[in-house]
This record gives sequence, C-alpha cells and structure tokens, in this order.
Amino acid sequence: MSVKEIENAITQLSPEELAELSAWLADYQANVWDKQIERDLDAGRLDALLEEVDEEYEAGEAKPL
Repeated sequence: MSVKEIENAITQLSPEELAELSAWLADYQANVWDKQIERDLDAGRLDALLEEVDEEYEAGEAKPL
C-alpha cells in the first residue's frame, strides 16, 4: 500500500475511527522512539551526553523539575 493510498483511506475515516488511529499512531511513534533510544544507549552514542549531565548534577547545576 502506498502513502497516497493510506492518506486516501484516512480521509474516509469517521471522527471516532480517526481518533482511534491517532491514538494508535502516537503510541506507535513513542515505542519506535523508545527503541531508538535503547539502541543509541547500547551503542554508546549517548555516553558523552550522560557524562555531561552527571557532571552538571555533581556541580550543583541541576534544577528540580
């Protein structure tokens, strides 16, 4: 199925179906993002950033959320 076919099918959805699809898509994107972060962590791509965060925290530069 092409993107155009998917777009056309989406325009045919009822408001309820569109809301259901939107919720599913948001959940799907969040899961994809989580998996990417896990892969980046496993590969060490975030090591420098995490080290910088640790240094800022230890220096008292962190602020409560």
